[in-house]
Amino acid sequence: LLAQDEVVEKAIDKPVRSPFESAYLIDNQTTYIPYINTLEFVIQHKFGTVEKGISDLFGIYAPGANVRLGFNYVVHKNVQVGWGITKTNMANDFNLKWTIVEQTRNNTIPVAVTLYGVAGINGEPKEFFGKDYNFMGRFSYLAQAFASRKFNDWMTLQFGGSFSHFNMVERAESDFDKVALHLNGRMKFSQRMSFIFNYDQPLPLLMLRNKNGVNSNPNVAAGLEISTSTHSFQIYAGQYSGILPQDIMVNNYNDLALKNFAIGFTITRIWSF
Repeated sequence: LLAQDEVVEKAIDKPVRSPFESAYLIDNQTTYIPYINTLEFVIQHKFGTVEKGISDLFGIYAPGANVRLGFNYVVHKNVQVGWGITKTNMANDFNLKWTIVEQTRNNTIPVAVTLYGVAGINGEPKEFFGKDYNFMGRFSYLAQAFASRKFNDWMTLQFGGSFSHFNMVERAESDFDKVALHLNGRMKFSQRMSFIFNYDQPLPLLMLRNKNGVNSNPNVAAGLEISTSTHSFQIYAGQYSGILPQDIMVNNYNDLALKNFAIGFTITRIWSF
């Protein structure tokens, strides 16, 4: 008699489907990175504040809007590099994002963990920096680590921490270094629409305090996201006009009064090659 061995194929514990609809969630990155060889184009836009009401269409026609255009490319599985330019200070930024582990469907790995780094270069004319101008004074940095968990089909939450540094600050009350905590998430209520929120809390650590520094304020925003397989559109209200993440952590002195809130949107479009 010939005996035939039985081959038992173990089920592969794959990553969870769509923990987020985009690599962006208002002012923060998410743990989501598209497939390798994917190019992402992003437009981030923040209008003026709503304090004048209907007279300037709640800030939409107000001066002082801020815009960032960016491109990101997935060079390796779960590794993304990017570049962007922001209207405020004409700041160029170069960023790197790496999702170390992904949450799996059977909870073999219960969370996704991502590292993110940004180097910003202030593009203002040399005269902007005064008589003590030094090229390295243009640079600022952010290093961030965060973890997310998709709890069910409709809710994903993300928590993280970051360290920001400016070689030169514009305001005497700004700190050169800042540690912050971050909480954001998505709550899906239809096939294509979700409620999204963002909360960033700079920490008043005395060991990092500039001699003239005061702690920057929390960054709060909430809105809606509409998504397709290749697009994500987020519209929200938030109380700081900055877009570069280290700027948000160090230079936000707006309180939570309604007059400081502004309408903003983020649009992403991806192409696979």
